Amino acid sequence: MERQVNLDTIPVRKGEQLNEAVLGEFLREHIDSLPDGPLEVLQFSAGHSNLTYQIKIGEWEAVLRRPPLGPVAPKAHDMAREYRVLSEIHPLFPQAPKPLLFSDNPAIVGSPFFIMERKRGLVLDTTFPEGVVPSEALCRRISQLMVDKLADLHSIDYKQTGLVEISNPDGFMERQVHGWIQRYERAKTEEIKEVELLKKWLTGNIPPSGQPAIIHYDYKLNNSMFNEDLTKMTGLFDWEMTTVGDPLADLGAAMSYWLQEDDPDWLKYGMGKPSVTINKGFYSRQQFIDAYAEKTGRDISKVNFYLTFAYFKLAVICQQIYYRFKKGQTNDQRFAQFNEAVKVLIQYSLHVAGER
Repeated sequence: MERQVNLDTIPVRKGEQLNEAVLGEFLREHIDSLPDGPLEVLQFSAGHSNLTYQIKIGEWEAVLRRPPLGPVAPKAHDMAREYRVLSEIHPLFPQAPKPLLFSDNPAIVGSPFFIMERKRGLVLDTTFPEGVVPSEALCRRISQLMVDKLADLHSIDYKQTGLVEISNPDGFMERQVHGWIQRYERAKTEEIKEVELLKKWLTGNIPPSGQPAIIHYDYKLNNSMFNEDLTKMTGLFDWEMTTVGDPLADLGAAMSYWLQEDDPDWLKYGMGKPSVTINKGFYSRQQFIDAYAEKTGRDISKVNFYLTFAYFKLAVICQQIYYRFKKGQTNDQRFAQFNEAVKVLIQYSLHVAGER
């Protein structure tokens, strides 16, 4: 069996337990040929948004995904939509987990949820697995793998999928900018003086969108899974925000998570331990962007807008999480200092806006 790193399971956190008796009965009603034995439930420790569990009966195992506890932002954490996205994309992009079952019955786990295949492999986050030497050649190879799979996703003809029915690529960036500004205002907990200037810059500099594509919109190293020798990507997770839109928005979002060796400490450590991408050999953000442009032929001349927006979007996501923490909707202490991360990301967004 392949090792799995940094997507480890833990005992289910207090307050986030599932009713195992009810869930077990539901599974036996809807999934054929389950083995005998009790249902075992563990929780994936990674992730700051949706709750994700490993469910296991004998040798059978799968993953259950449900929204976070408490009130959620409008249109966020839509399990039915994510299940449909996976149903459309998995046959064309096998790194997407195969969806198995969806239910909107809140009596089972307290909310709509879906079940998908359990993939196994290596997940890289803040450390390399024991026994793996992060040579510069290895880091370059992983970087190029990330470029290649993003380009592969963007090359799929979305018009041949059912995503046409749930997406509207026309005016995508206009809606994105104004929509994320509104999300920020709804989740605001304090005044940050730079926000107004950043909002004005974003709304005044929206570029014309290029040819639309299927975008993951949460594309990052710790959402990816690799085989044992780190030569292939075998899994890509968290398809909640997937849609059809401007692929450079996807590239920008990916780069907002991609740290590099010479980043300032406050950016590297603003949300905890930094990603392994700070190791020598990993592409810089500019090298990643250039490799993507070479692979796809897309015009990246306006990329700093997409980077600026991506850092703002990441700030809003952190703000939404902090809002839930401050309102007592989650007691997860990982979120207690997210307001400081929001300030850093807002300031860095303005810095990127002024770079070119």
